Amino acid sequence: MGVGPGMDLETGLAYVGSRHRGVLVTLKADGRPQLSNISYGLGEDGVIRISVTADRAKTKNAGRDPRVSLHVTADDFWSYVVIEGDAELTPVAGAAGDATVDELVELYRELQGEHPDWDEYRAAMVADGRLVLRLHPTRAYGMA
Repeated sequence: MGVGPGMDLETGLAYVGSRHRGVLVTLKADGRPQLSNISYGLGEDGVIRISVTADRAKTKNAGRDPRVSLHVTADDFWSYVVIEGDAELTPVAGAAGDATVDELVELYRELQGEHPDWDEYRAAMVADGRLVLRLHPTRAYGMA
């Protein structure tokens, strides 16, 4: 049970599912938090997906220590939910038709709709060294 009345994981996921921007918190090697503004999608499977690149601090941190948190706030600033969970990283996109790129396409569609040139998008995901960070939620708290 988190802060606020009735804050369970289902309530927290409903809150973050209605939004797509938040702050991802990973842990640096020295234990201090590293925060990144991100866009995310919440799948029907309850997993939060974030497009990341292999060379970023958040990706390296999550690979070393999978404990991550996602902070999502409303426009009024006072309403918020934090989802805690474990990160899972997909393989880095290696080919335009691989499973990682397919998952990135699904995430893009959820967040942006249709891309004007999917072949170009798929090639860019490989060139950028992109992958998906999957946040498997375990706990929610906040003031929803």
